[in-house]
Amino acid sequence: MSDRTAKLRVVKGNSQVISAFTAAAGFIRGISFKRFAPKLRHREFALLERKQEALKSRCQIFREKGAGTVPTIVLGGFVPDATETVEFQRKLLRQHGSIYYVNYARNGFCKEMFSAQMTDLIEDLALKGQKPLILAVSFGCGLLANFLKNADEQVHERIRGLILVSPVITTEDLIRRSDQKQTGLRILESNLKKIVAADPSNETEIGKQIERSRRCFQALFNAGAENRTLSVRHLAIRKKINDVIEYTTARGGFERVTALRDFIFPLESSSLFSGPVLTLLAENESDILVSSSPTLKMFGDSSLYSKLFPSCLVKTVRSHIAGDGVAHASLIFHHEAYNALLESWYGKLLYPRLKLAV
Repeated sequence: MSDRTAKLRVVKGNSQVISAFTAAAGFIRGISFKRFAPKLRHREFALLERKQEALKSRCQIFREKGAGTVPTIVLGGFVPDATETVEFQRKLLRQHGSIYYVNYARNGFCKEMFSAQMTDLIEDLALKGQKPLILAVSFGCGLLANFLKNADEQVHERIRGLILVSPVITTEDLIRRSDQKQTGLRILESNLKKIVAADPSNETEIGKQIERSRRCFQALFNAGAENRTLSVRHLAIRKKINDVIEYTTARGGFERVTALRDFIFPLESSSLFSGPVLTLLAENESDILVSSSPTLKMFGDSSLYSKLFPSCLVKTVRSHIAGDGVAHASLIFHHEAYNALLESWYGKLLYPRLKLAV
């Protein structure tokens, strides 16, 4: 029996010891992340001069130092924060370079502020001679698509490649149109429909609908954890995830959803990004994304996605355990299935000559 297994068996059933282990693990991982701000923040400050209210929507950027020279920028979904999204991918990403986590503001959301901060960050890395990979998850893929659509060519040239995990690019990925058959309404779909339809000026109604969504996201996370033996690392980030769900204000949650609502699905007549793209679709993606999802349709047909992403590789993430299918964006609970695909893609993309020699 390994020391680690022995420790886990000892702490099992002892809540005080478990809490101590969890707190220690949380402290150790916490000191790895340092607040980061680019040296030059022209676009961020220019936006604040024009729209002072954008201050409450400013993202927090953290950096975790890595060994290589190819950084990765991480964009999370609605929840959890980017710093928790790739907890079980951090070691892999750090082998190639530092990790930059973009955590969305708790009290609001502004697409213009996000784009300004992303452009400043990418420019800062370019001044260091570094071209980042951008790893986006779920809602973060919609943000990224919107950002790339409006970014100039110089920004595109400064990005090495993209990783799209369970991409959600439009509300129609999660909510069926009114003219479509509405049987079998999902709990997430039901909640989002009410938020999208809410009056932006009615704070009481927004608060009511966001509170329902909090319970929905907590239920989705608990469903993923059900019937699993959670490690100390799982327990350490669980509180962080619950904090995001609990402390993101009603206005902050509402503005994230309305940002997604306002995304325009990219036209297939022109390329959105010409560099290398890896798209990872969960085998049980349709449990969250509706059957009429335009994003699922696009990534299911190479003649469609190759128009937007000419150098795109699409992979389905599958579990090797019967009855434990990979759920939407399940990087935490199915990390082994994801990491095998990520490691292979990073290796082929960053070290092609080494692969050829081998």
